[in-house]
Amino acid sequence: MDVMITRCAGLDVHKATVVATVRVPTDGGGRRIVTETFGAMTPDLMALRDWLQAFGVTHVALESTGVYWKPVYYILEDAFVLLLINMQELKRVPGRKTDVKDSEWLAQLLECGLLRSSFVPPPPIRELRDITRYRVQQTRDRSREVNRLHKVLEDAGVKVTSVLTNVMGVSGRAMVEALVGGTTDPIVLADLARGRLRQKLPALQRALVGHFRPVHAFLLQQILAKIDYLDEALDRLTTEIDRRVAPFGPMLIALDTIPGIDRIGAISLVAETGGDMHRFPTAAHLCSWAGMCPGHDESAGKRRSGKTRKANRYLRSTLIQAGVAASHKKDSALQTLYARVKSRRGHKKAVVAVGHQILEIAYYVMRDGVTYHELGANYFQRHNRERTVRRHVKQLEALGYVVTVQPAA
Repeated sequence: MDVMITRCAGLDVHKATVVATVRVPTDGGGRRIVTETFGAMTPDLMALRDWLQAFGVTHVALESTGVYWKPVYYILEDAFVLLLINMQELKRVPGRKTDVKDSEWLAQLLECGLLRSSFVPPPPIRELRDITRYRVQQTRDRSREVNRLHKVLEDAGVKVTSVLTNVMGVSGRAMVEALVGGTTDPIVLADLARGRLRQKLPALQRALVGHFRPVHAFLLQQILAKIDYLDEALDRLTTEIDRRVAPFGPMLIALDTIPGIDRIGAISLVAETGGDMHRFPTAAHLCSWAGMCPGHDESAGKRRSGKTRKANRYLRSTLIQAGVAASHKKDSALQTLYARVKSRRGHKKAVVAVGHQILEIAYYVMRDGVTYHELGANYFQRHNRERTVRRHVKQLEALGYVVTVQPAA
């Protein structure tokens, strides 16, 4: 094949080593191939950079192996044009599978211009993404601790979670802390209820009767301390995120107008996509990159599966949550889309379809700097008006009616 890049290199990245292969021209018009193995420590990576520069390398392709590619990428990104390669896509190309041959194969494919780079955002977005993802993990940790608290209360026979909607609310927290402090009288505990919860005092008194032992008090004390720590950590993370997203203020406000998207969801969209839509030619490219479009598996004219592929799980989680929330937005186009798909494919596929639509909307909001305009509950129905009429006529005819359809004046 024709040589597209004359001086290039391929890197096979591991935890402790990096195997590098360079392909450069020779004086006789041929190609010279040199392979070397380096360590993964920072001084070793600096030596790797000097070694590549000594060969006059301009383009470097490296594997996206776990998190091990990141130190290599960060050290080399200022000196070369880097292509981060998804090995799940590369493995479909016939080739050998040994460490040395991996780097040679990457270099050869890069030389011929056959590699497609994965999206790596600029440093400010990378830092924002790291913090937002860490906040997601801390939020999940807090939910796990609350579930452990429920488990301890159930073990003690205290069924307060059957009456309270949120055991970590003002009333629930006061009752749990009173239990930890040694108060076990259900009447005294139930009297800690606030607001409308006082209408359920008889049910609370029955639910608070249990066999609460010292071990339960100790466990609840530890769980409450960890929840308090996580609440403080989440507050600090939120403050830092708000500081970093200040330049994206107008974009976040515009994204917040999309049904199902709140401020946290808008920040996640910006952090995971980069906020710059010029990298994606169309909204369909963005949805495909995010793994929110139907899979393509067709053979002999038969479509075998439409399963979505694996992609950015943080972005997908945000879109799924937004899809569920948007499905409850009354008299909205997204709710109509959800109901339409659910009737044929079920709840899960309908939520993915709504998430796909939300991502398409977000693409135009971020690209054009506009806000979302509600299209109304009839928007998706109007595209299939004739089909809807035929379906209803067919159903009525099946019931024995003779139907004549005439447009209204």
